[in-house]
Amino acid sequence: MIATTPVARWTWGRDHHEQDNVVACLHELLVAYEVLNAHELMIGTPEVSVAVHEAGKPNSYLFQGTVELDATAPPGEVARQMAARIAAAAHPGEVGSVYADAKSDGIVMRAGEAIREEGLFRLGASALLDYVSVELVTYSDVWMPYDLEGRAQPSVFAENGSRLSAALRELSEALDTETDSDDPTYFGKPSETGVENYFEEDGSASDVWSRFEIPYRYQEFTHAPGFGRIGYKRTATGEVQYMPVHAEQTLLGHIWASDVENAASFEPVDVGDEEAYKAGLLWLERLRAAHDRGLAPSAALDELSRLPDENGTGKVDTTTEQRRASLADLRERTP
Repeated sequence: MIATTPVARWTWGRDHHEQDNVVACLHELLVAYEVLNAHELMIGTPEVSVAVHEAGKPNSYLFQGTVELDATAPPGEVARQMAARIAAAAHPGEVGSVYADAKSDGIVMRAGEAIREEGLFRLGASALLDYVSVELVTYSDVWMPYDLEGRAQPSVFAENGSRLSAALRELSEALDTETDSDDPTYFGKPSETGVENYFEEDGSASDVWSRFEIPYRYQEFTHAPGFGRIGYKRTATGEVQYMPVHAEQTLLGHIWASDVENAASFEPVDVGDEEAYKAGLLWLERLRAAHDRGLAPSAALDELSRLPDENGTGKVDTTTEQRRASLADLRERTP
């Protein structure tokens, strides 16, 4: 299972003697990536997001963008090449703090089969003054004896937990500093060898997925970003127009709108289902785009109702007319 927020986090930090903080930051990132790639926890050629702040001006960037990581050469050489490209594109000024992070797919072992999955880890590095640090974040539960719903997964844990343990040990050696297990998250308790589950008083593993992940996902459909100031409002007190959205014969949810309250959103049936959740997020993106083009909520509803199904994201059931109900009633009747 892949959570929206971190399952566990580990950090490594030490003083450095590199004169260029961009080189220092990228070097540590590359060293850490080599270890993770050797265990296939991160694979491929990820893009690295880099932010170089101007010294003394934390809100001013000398460079902010992406560079492609080349893991075929030694980390020191690659770091200097990447730093040179960044310097050539950067604004003039004194370099302050530097941040870089990388995301890529990884391999999960299931019953002896290597399966490529996205969203397993995020790898980050930073350099400030003479200190450099690395951060590793996992969003997956395959390293744990029980999954996030509290179900035992002995074979999955046996195949993957040892891979993470070995990587954490080797990261400490490669980065020449001890592993710092970060604070517990909602989902797990990181240790120097992996991630521990939470348990209830009766000894059963906790269902942290239902307790934390489901509410977190659902609030994306009920709370607009930017403290409610970006896009349409995603809640309404009065009556709304709505239409059902189906993927083949499966109801994914309802798209709804209210011109009176400048509100529109997608009411999902099951945010716990990964495909249905991603489909719902796509409908939110479409509504946001309609808002940014100046469409009223009802006009957005009309426009989106004519879109075809794209790879299982569903389409509006145009065989039924638009319906009206209070949003509270709609949410109650959505399974």
